[in-house]
Amino acid sequence: MTSPAVSSRALPHPERGEIRLEGILHALSDPMRLRIVRELAAVSDELSCSHFDLPVTKSTTTHHFRVLRESGVIRQIYRGTAKMNGLRRDDLDDLFPGLLDTLLDAAARQAVRVGSG
Repeated sequence: MTSPAVSSRALPHPERGEIRLEGILHALSDPMRLRIVRELAAVSDELSCSHFDLPVTKSTTTHHFRVLRESGVIRQIYRGTAKMNGLRRDDLDDLFPGLLDTLLDAAARQAVRVGSG
């Protein structure tokens, strides 16, 4: 049985079958959100929100994480007081084989080309 304190902090995520291609493409169309996903993919582990040093306000950072979570790109879970973020690679790879790797590869090539990463 889950304690009320834990369940009240649970964040809504789409089930695997609810993840839509349009939502993923929208979420990854923003450079800050793409940067978050690239960092998560590089470590293959969970990272706290505070790990990310984005050049935007805290409220904008929160918005970016919410868009990524609600589209099904990431999973967020509280571990103590930290909100941890993990890439939903298994779900995305099962639903859209090769999509995530293709997008991450394209983003890396673009970053080299334009000098942003």
